Amino acid sequence: MPRFLELWIESLPRLLAALVQVTIPLSLLSFVIALVIAVLVALARLYSPAPLKALAWAYVQVFRGTPLVVQLFIVYFGLPGIGIELAAFPAAVITLALNTGAYASEAVRASILSIPRGQFEAARSLNLSRAATFRRVVAPQAMRIVLPPLANDFIDLVKGTSLVFAITLIDLFQVGRQIAATTYEPLIMYTLVALIYLVVVSLLSLGQNQLERKVSAHVRA
Repeated sequence: MPRFLELWIESLPRLLAALVQVTIPLSLLSFVIALVIAVLVALARLYSPAPLKALAWAYVQVFRGTPLVVQLFIVYFGLPGIGIELAAFPAAVITLALNTGAYASEAVRASILSIPRGQFEAARSLNLSRAATFRRVVAPQAMRIVLPPLANDFIDLVKGTSLVFAITLIDLFQVGRQIAATTYEPLIMYTLVALIYLVVVSLLSLGQNQLERKVSAHVRA
C-alpha cells in the first residue's frame, strides 16, 4: 500500500472526529448568531436614527477591514487584559459570528434596497404597517435575493474556521497539523485536510443550489 494512502487511512478517523466535534458545530453556531447580527445591523443602517446608523456602519467597517486572525487574537488574547477571559470555543464563536455578521449584513441590506420602492408605496396604500410590509412584501423577495450571498458567506465561514488553531482550538486543521508534526509528512497530511474541506464545501454548494431552487419555486408560487 502506498505510504500516503496508509497515512490517510490511519489519520482519517481523527480528522473526521475533529470535523464533527469542533468544525461543524463551530460553523453552525457562529452562522446562526451571524444571521441575527446581520439582520439587526442591516435594519439599523436602513431605518434607525443617525447615531445608531453610524455605530452600525463603524461595526461593519471594522470587521470587514481587519483580518480575521487579528480579530481572533484580540478576543482571545487581548480581552483578558481588561478582565474579560473567554475559553477558546466561545472566543472563536463570538469572533466568527461578528466577522461573518458584518459581511452578511451588507448582503441583507442590499437585498432590501433592491426591492422596488413602488411596492412599499403599494403596501402603504393598502394601510399595511411597516412591520406588516416588511413581513409580507419585503422579506419574501429579499430572502430569494440574499440567499446566494449568504450561502457564500457560510462557506467562507467554514473555511475560516481553519484559523482557530491560532487560539489553541483543536479543530480539523489543527489535528492535521499535529499529525503532520508527528509523522513528518506535511504534504500528505495537508493534502488530506484540503480534500476534506473540499468535500464539505462541495456538499454545501450542492445544498445551496437545491435551497435556491426551492425558494425560487415558492416565490413564483
